[in-house]
Amino acid sequence: MGIIEPKQIWWTAEELAKAGLPELPGSKRGINSIAERQEWRSIEGCAKRKVGRGGGWMYHWSLLPLAARLKLLKEAASIPDARPDRGVAWATFDRLPESVKAKAKSRLATLQIVNTLHFTGVTHVYAVAEAARQCGSSPRSLYNWLELIEGIPPEDHLAYLVPRNRLAIRKPIKAPSNQAFMDYLKSLYLRLEQPTYAQCYRLACKKAGQEAWEVLASKTAQRRLNAEVPRVSQVFWREGVNGLMRCYPAQIRDRSALTALEAVNADCHKIDVFVEWPDGTINRPQIVAFQDLYSGKILSWRVDHDPNKVMVMAAFGEMVENWGIPRRCLFDNGREFANKWMTAGAPTRFRFKICDDDPKGVLPLLGIQMHWATPAHGQAKPIERAFRDLASDVAKDPRFAGAYVGNRPGAKPENYMSRAIKAAEFIDALEGGILEHNARPGRKSPTAKGRSFDETFEESYAIAPIQKATEEQRRLWMMGQASAKLHKNSGQLTFHGNVYHCDWMSQDAGRKIIVRFNPEDLHSGVHIYGPEGDYLGFAECQQKVGFFDLEGARSTARRRRQIVKAEKALRDLHRPVSIDQIAADMNKTRAKTSPLMEAKVVTGMFPKQPQVKTFQDHTNRDATDARDALILEYSTKKPERASEAFEVARTPDGRFKQVQDIQKRQKAGTPIGTREAAWLEGFLNHPEYEGLLAVKQSIGRNTGNKTGR
Repeated sequence: MGIIEPKQIWWTAEELAKAGLPELPGSKRGINSIAERQEWRSIEGCAKRKVGRGGGWMYHWSLLPLAARLKLLKEAASIPDARPDRGVAWATFDRLPESVKAKAKSRLATLQIVNTLHFTGVTHVYAVAEAARQCGSSPRSLYNWLELIEGIPPEDHLAYLVPRNRLAIRKPIKAPSNQAFMDYLKSLYLRLEQPTYAQCYRLACKKAGQEAWEVLASKTAQRRLNAEVPRVSQVFWREGVNGLMRCYPAQIRDRSALTALEAVNADCHKIDVFVEWPDGTINRPQIVAFQDLYSGKILSWRVDHDPNKVMVMAAFGEMVENWGIPRRCLFDNGREFANKWMTAGAPTRFRFKICDDDPKGVLPLLGIQMHWATPAHGQAKPIERAFRDLASDVAKDPRFAGAYVGNRPGAKPENYMSRAIKAAEFIDALEGGILEHNARPGRKSPTAKGRSFDETFEESYAIAPIQKATEEQRRLWMMGQASAKLHKNSGQLTFHGNVYHCDWMSQDAGRKIIVRFNPEDLHSGVHIYGPEGDYLGFAECQQKVGFFDLEGARSTARRRRQIVKAEKALRDLHRPVSIDQIAADMNKTRAKTSPLMEAKVVTGMFPKQPQVKTFQDHTNRDATDARDALILEYSTKKPERASEAFEVARTPDGRFKQVQDIQKRQKAGTPIGTREAAWLEGFLNHPEYEGLLAVKQSIGRNTGNKTGR
């Protein structure tokens, strides 16, 4: 607690006479008489000449009688000091803008001129007048500044010389408004649909007119909304959790504690280049890549039309064969990475349906710990940074001029779709781009420190404990896997239209097995395991009637989807008016008509349908041209074999029964057509089949648990 001092330290004889202090006379002459008798002027530091007009002497309050001093102290304790204490003063000074601080510094420099002139022996009046002239202010202003720092230590003068108008606490002036108007406006604005503020304000004003609310001006209402609702809350209510996370800095994870191949991460990326594949298809290819987390080096990669488990397994196998088995894998949450070949049996896997007889995936068998990246969160996957380099360097390669499509729909180049690069040329350029990406020096990551990704990886790889794979383990990652059953009589295996058999299989006829196969070459044979994972043996391909690889079946299914898509486009041409528009017109017309009278019997009056003379008279010409183009396009495709003719049912129940029929024939060991096998594989993962299966299983459970009434 600071020392209490009276508000006025120095007094003239006239001021003491008028103050009416105890034990002091009430006249100026009486005060001067006491001062002469007690020799106040001879006491050092307690008397000084009065500065300004009139002159005279001023006396320190400590010279007064005890009763007078006690009264001054009592008055000082009851009247709070208008000036803040030094802590508050400096805190306020620190929050002020630099322009206001500059004014306080200028005032302090002026008062220092006054003190300097005092030391030279000039009078106070002259020192103030000269300092005011030099700084361009009036002497009255300087006297006010001196009053601001009276009794303040010199080291705190700067904090108290701030302009008074900056220290005043102003009460906010609020325009009158009905709180219901602001609540309605905030309810309109704080929605995930993210409407504009102008739109919400118009709707709020319309509601205010109906309810007779007081309305604020648009800018005033917006300022009040921003004052009442914090920015972070606005972002959360309008953009959801993802928007809220953007309001906070991303987590910075240190990779320097890792070693080479201790942890890898993988993801897919669509390259912004049109590529023409050997089958004539033109699209943007997908790349799946595995990257070392410690160094940032891309260890393996594959390219295909769409992300799929075959390319993921092939890229994973290349990484393990060339470099070794990692301890951890950070995967994207896509279905191509969570496939059963890779991750079946993992406790944190939440993709696809989990079956009791599912064979264990490659990663659990190899003891690799899996981690799943946060969906729609690019910061969780470091490989996204590498894909950004490839999107810029590879996609914009000079050899791809005319094939580049732009990195977003609004950034298409002027030569968009002028050509498509051949698949072989694209893969060659992509391979060179990845090699350059790994070998480029000057990387600024905490582990690279100016070196390339190759150099960083090689230094750690030379001393890291690397686990190489055995030949038995190699069969795990190089092979896809599926559950099957040997033929009940011959023991042969029919898989994807191919027949596999070896002499030992006849002894195990009818047994449930696990098939491991090379998805890139089904004709090379399969490895057969027991349900518990014990290796039974190798079976050669006896009848090569299926596609050469599993991707061929996927290509057929893709072609079928393209046909369906084209038919939907023709349907839209034939039906230019949407059902929603028709319904809206009907509701609008119905609202305008008077309500119908109630009747006991309603007789329908139906106009006769006009007879269609010829199909051509009622056909949209654009639809006809598009249809003819489709017929011409698919007539040039290689026709399907007559022996493999297969027609998909037209109803959901019919398609569900087809699946059961094909599966029943598979279990019985009866060969099925290639088109049937390809359709079955694609339809098993289709939402329609999964929904029907869940409904029928639920009905079966309810029927089984139903009790009689």
